[in-house]
Amino acid sequence: MRILLRAFALLDLFSLLFMTMQLVTIIRNFDKIALLSDKVQSFLMFPMYMLVAVGVYGLFFQKKIGFISYYIQFPFRLYLWVLSLGFITLLPEAFGNYDEKWFPILLKVCYVGEFIRLYLTIKTHYDAVRA
Repeated sequence: MRILLRAFALLDLFSLLFMTMQLVTIIRNFDKIALLSDKVQSFLMFPMYMLVAVGVYGLFFQKKIGFISYYIQFPFRLYLWVLSLGFITLLPEAFGNYDEKWFPILLKVCYVGEFIRLYLTIKTHYDAVRA
């Protein structure tokens, strides 16, 4: 169980790294965003960043905080595309393949991975409470 939670924390650290790059871009270009829905998404990225950071701390040191943080994060993760395996959508670009056919496939894999993570988190939380 501890290894699983640490693996989730490591995935969230990757998410924090990529979110940092996104937040810098949002800060620089916030006044250029025209659509209200895009402004709402951009604004929600800041509290989401804090929630993910709290979740990483919680998964490493205090399981209860990590579980609660993830349960709060989950709907926002889906809306903001802050997915645990989201970095795999960048793999084709890393290998120099800029073909657009891979992104939809890898995004679906990321969403499936997020639901698997939710299932494993609930199962681990249930087992921790029972023990």
